Amino acid sequence: QVQLVESGGGLVQPGGSLRLSCVASRSIFSSNAMRWYRQTPGKERELVATITSGGSTNYAGSLKGRSTISRDSAKNAVYLQMNSLKPEDTAVYYCNGWFGRLEVWGQGTLVTVSS
Repeated sequence: QVQLVESGGGLVQPGGSLRLSCVASRSIFSSNAMRWYRQTPGKERELVATITSGGSTNYAGSLKGRSTISRDSAKNAVYLQMNSLKPEDTAVYYCNGWFGRLEVWGQGTLVTVSS
């Protein structure tokens, strides 16, 4: 059983930054790609960023240009650095990966952007 555990969420003022972490119980290279998603109440979960096993990155949505996904293979960790945060970035952020045929989600970490 693979587990993903996110951390790093919290309350931040508009214009601030946060770095989210996702630690996997297995090597992240056993997944073709690791992703960050976010979800707000009443809306579908949306893709924020992807990092492939080869290190390629891709960004989507309104955080594009304000976020950076990275990884530390030694720690089995994936990170999401978010800058210039806006109130509309308030959401629960989830880490995701496919390990073989198994899609795994973390429990989510809440990011609240508010003054």
